[in-house]
Order: sequence, then C-alpha cells, then structure tokens
Amino acid sequence: MEIKIKIAETSVNAQFIGRLDTAASQQASIDMEPLMENADKCIELDCSALEFISSSGLRLFLSLRKQTIAKGGRVLISGMTPEVKQVFSITGFFSLFEFK
Repeated sequence: MEIKIKIAETSVNAQFIGRLDTAASQQASIDMEPLMENADKCIELDCSALEFISSSGLRLFLSLRKQTIAKGGRVLISGMTPEVKQVFSITGFFSLFEFK
C-alpha cells in the first residue's frame, strides 16, 4: 500500500495505490497524517489505483471525513475501481462522501 500526497495552497491530493486492507491500515493511518493536518482544505482521494479497501480502510476514510467537517474542509473521492465501488455500495458509504 502506498499513498502519494501533494499539498497545494487550498487543496490536497492523495493517490492510494494497492490494497488498503487490515494489514496495511496501521501504516496508512500514519501516512495519512498530512491529510488530517490539512483537513481545513479540499482533499481529493484518488482511488483509481486502489485495488481493495477493507473495513479498516473505510474507518480511515471516515476519520478523515470527520476531521474535515470539524475544520471546514471537504473530502472528494475520484476514480473508484469497480471493486472499491462495490465495498462502498455494500457498506452505505456512498451517502457519506462526495464523488468526482
């Protein structure tokens, strides 16, 4: 699992690459810290290279959403693969996020 983050003045882009499963979620939580620190901005999560997301990964996305709401930012998700879309659909997460 790899997360590439680009921070701009008013936005942040994070590209998720690989599998965000339970084993990878602990390191991903650490890697996502710059996103949490910039929760007052528009954060785009590029999931075009995300092969899989587990409940642990969903929890990380949900924590980020809560931080952005508290700090006045927003989270946009783009480029979801069919596998990731299915997980979001089954869990009801589609109603919690904005999609680009």
